Amino acid sequence: MRDWKNVLLKKTDTMAAAIKSLESEGMQIALIIDGQGKLLGTITDGDIRRALIQQHSMDTLASEIMFEEPVVAFSEDSSDTILTIMKNSNLNQIPILDADRCVVGLETLQHLLKKEKMDTPVCLMAGGFGKRLLPLTASMPKPLLKVGSRPILEMILNRFIKAGFHNFFISIYYKADMVREYFGDGGKWGVSINYLCEKEPLGTAGALGLLPKNLPDSKIIVMNGDLITKVDFKHILQFHNEEGAVATMCTREYDFQVPYGVIKAEGSSVKSVQEKPIHSFFVNAGIYVLNSPLVKHIDGRSFLDMTNFL
Repeated sequence: MRDWKNVLLKKTDTMAAAIKSLESEGMQIALIIDGQGKLLGTITDGDIRRALIQQHSMDTLASEIMFEEPVVAFSEDSSDTILTIMKNSNLNQIPILDADRCVVGLETLQHLLKKEKMDTPVCLMAGGFGKRLLPLTASMPKPLLKVGSRPILEMILNRFIKAGFHNFFISIYYKADMVREYFGDGGKWGVSINYLCEKEPLGTAGALGLLPKNLPDSKIIVMNGDLITKVDFKHILQFHNEEGAVATMCTREYDFQVPYGVIKAEGSSVKSVQEKPIHSFFVNAGIYVLNSPLVKHIDGRSFLDMTNFL
């Protein structure tokens, strides 16, 4: 897939620059942004044709010929959601924006419809006791609890399979036989499933030391086996690679509102009172991409949580 950053233009760029971008990059769209990276509009072949019919010169500014209200999607949207938006709007490309409307990607219909085989191993951590969900977990491990008609872990597995992943490892300890009996070797889903069997609880990272030592020096996706999410796993992997990271941790924003008025004071002097302020934090979402050489430092015998490991 081509680098979407190559189709970014400033509003002061010319129609000639837009034509060159459309021709050289082959994405059939140029994205016009401001100095902060926020999307101002788009230019496609249709916009160029209309500009020529209206006898605009090649020196005409991009801001004068761009379409100012393009259909967009957001980074938190799932691939299914983006695909639905594109089909409903009859689009071949769609800009991807963050919460501040800054451009963070460009999705194409061809890319969404192509099911690329992803060889990156996926490790699903399913060995915990699930004590916070007692008594539901007294007779069943949390990853096998059903949401609707399917266990949580099967929902996770299906999302990875839909994205093209096929090589899975599941860490097990608490009621391990139930997990192994349900998923088997993965043949029911047309994938490979192997198990990391903990002899004693190893924490949220310790079981990674049980992965085969002959894994290629590549990347591993690690995810807690009790998460319900619509995150795009391929985009996470792409972000990790683009950043040249050794480890990537997914986060989500969490707001906490203090239920009282908060006083700011200097000594005995009250300077201000803020009523029930809201504080925002980024919290660990339990999804990671790790370079495999990093994982090889885990011995597979000692208790280790991911927060301490990273």
